[in-house]
Amino acid sequence: MSLFTELQRRNVLRVGAAYLVVGWLLTEVLTTILPTLGAPDWVARAVILTFAFGFVPILVLSWVYELTPSGVMKDVEADGENAGRMAPIGKLDFLAIAGVLVGVVGIAIFAASQAPDDVEAPVHAVSEKSVAVLPFVNMSQDADNEYFSDGLTETLLNMLAQMPDLKVAARTSSFAFKGKNINIREIAKALQVSHVLEGSVQQAGTRVRVTAQLIRASDGYHVWSENFDRNSDDIFGIQDEIALRVGQALSASLLGTAETGLIAGAGTDDPDAYDLYLQALKQRATFSYGGLEAAEKLLKGALATDPDFLAAKTELAINYLHQLETGLMHQDDAFAAVTATAEQVLAESPENVAARAILAYVQAVSPHSESALMAIPDAILELESLVAEDPRDLEVRLLLTKLLTATQQTEQALQIQREALELDPYNARIHFQIGTLYLELGQLEDARTSLRKSLEIEPSQPNAYLSLGVVALKMGDGVDYLQQCLKAMEVDPRDHEIPGMIAEFLYRLGLVEEANDFRNRVLAVAPTSAVAYRIDMLRAISQQDEAASVAVARRAIENNVEDRQFAYTGAVQHILRTAIRNGSLEQENAYLEQQAPGILDIDAAAVPIRFMRAQQVAFDAWYAMLPRGELLRRVAKIQEIAAFYGLDLLKEPDARVSVMAMQGNVDDAVELALAEVFVRSVLTHPNWRERFSQAQYKEFVARPAVQSAMRSWEAEENAVRERVKNYLLDLSAA
Repeated sequence: MSLFTELQRRNVLRVGAAYLVVGWLLTEVLTTILPTLGAPDWVARAVILTFAFGFVPILVLSWVYELTPSGVMKDVEADGENAGRMAPIGKLDFLAIAGVLVGVVGIAIFAASQAPDDVEAPVHAVSEKSVAVLPFVNMSQDADNEYFSDGLTETLLNMLAQMPDLKVAARTSSFAFKGKNINIREIAKALQVSHVLEGSVQQAGTRVRVTAQLIRASDGYHVWSENFDRNSDDIFGIQDEIALRVGQALSASLLGTAETGLIAGAGTDDPDAYDLYLQALKQRATFSYGGLEAAEKLLKGALATDPDFLAAKTELAINYLHQLETGLMHQDDAFAAVTATAEQVLAESPENVAARAILAYVQAVSPHSESALMAIPDAILELESLVAEDPRDLEVRLLLTKLLTATQQTEQALQIQREALELDPYNARIHFQIGTLYLELGQLEDARTSLRKSLEIEPSQPNAYLSLGVVALKMGDGVDYLQQCLKAMEVDPRDHEIPGMIAEFLYRLGLVEEANDFRNRVLAVAPTSAVAYRIDMLRAISQQDEAASVAVARRAIENNVEDRQFAYTGAVQHILRTAIRNGSLEQENAYLEQQAPGILDIDAAAVPIRFMRAQQVAFDAWYAMLPRGELLRRVAKIQEIAAFYGLDLLKEPDARVSVMAMQGNVDDAVELALAEVFVRSVLTHPNWRERFSQAQYKEFVARPAVQSAMRSWEAEENAVRERVKNYLLDLSAA
């Protein structure tokens, strides 16, 4: 008997054909209805694959078993009485096949329901009155037209956000899905919205076609869609018209109203100004030297085109603040520019929340304030009020976070940023801020997780790499610290402070030649910067050239450098400590008073922040030159002043050990140091030798337990030095 005849006799061919027909029908039905039932996309794919893999087993079963009028029998049983009776496949056969298929599908669906949460977590209840505006796709041949499509998206976001009863996903989170091949349902789930607005822009010559569609995420139903064909010289007219139509569609379907009165969108009628503004937002996202400089130029270009463009003017004030933080602008120039720009915005728009917040922040932390900390509590209250007034304004939250952190209210600052993350879950800046706050709280793994998440969203953030480097330092990993700093330098080659940080790290380890390479990079770009003074002083110290180190410190004080990377305060501390060793404290005190009158006067009615920092490093000198009673009075006075502003100078165990040593409580100082200081990595105390060589630590250091702990630190430091040195050798050889 031929194989074909045997296949016919055993009904294999007909069973296979029936399986394909029934399987195809069920697959079509199931893959259509599964998404509407809330099943994940992979379940539909699993159904298809299950049918495909089930085909061969079905053929094998039909070969082994014979479906006869008397029932299902093994083929060997069919060879007798029922041999040759090829019963045509009828209802019984179809039901058997369908039953097998439905059973298999049931197993697949059950498996889907048992999927782990991290694969497909259940969708949280979201408001039906919610929408995410995805970046409109630029379908024009000219890639430069992408700014028009992004601008249209921006306008829609701004306009829809002004509808009080509608929840609109934040811009940054919506733009995080730009160019990603992710289905609507997954995007809606990630952004916690029930609807998604998407579209495309195609421009050819003077004509532009915009397609927009509003989709219900649960079932993919198109609530509204429309095409717009217009002349490209009416860009803002197109944007306003689409926003109006979308708003009406949302009002009718979601808010239960027939009309919607949408408010102003772009804030300018000049498309060139708006285009420059959008480019500036994109450049600023990295918060790098290069990005901030480019954004500043673009914003000034936008304002030159349209001087009344308040959104660009507000963004320029924010840009100046970020330049101040990164060291790109000198503090005097930055504060003056920020103040003038914010005041211009408020002159035109007195209720502008961002401008009011900026001005309150600047007035609180200005270096020209007689006692800037006095204004911070009031500024915090005002910023809290502004956050309540406009919860979605991220910049106001950032400014409030900075003031809360400055006054050691880190937990409150973290809560402010967690609330921001709920509003804008894919914002790299928020994840960065949360990471730095965790770092401040000593929650290193949480800090690392948040910082890495920030870099996943925006990989070109130098500050995120630097913060990861600090995490590495606290964990005792000097090589990782160096690697993170090098990554930061790679994404922001304009920032001279990054090679300065590397140079300081290497000088502290005694790797002078290696450090000199990075010092040269600083001097080539910013020879008069505060960081340049700082690393030149450290270089001289590492070479044990006291005269040179003191000369650099004097120049830093005489030139009144900014206190970036401890440049000014560190210079004061070095002069005083050198004077202790040389017995010239009176002369150096007179020198400091001449250069900065009142710098060490703790009884002054008002003390600038810079002087407060200098006084906190003057205790070494005061211990050496003042009677014990006066020394302790000054310790108590500075603590009292700090407490008045809500600061606890003894929050860190290092400070408490220092005060205990000065007070003569050596036993307590040793116990605390062994429990909370020496258990940390030596990399968190790079100047430990110099510190413990001060007079107040003489009895402390003499204790055997402290000697043992210091030997452990020394061994760790030697090991780190070797690893870092070898890493740099491998790097140069690569």
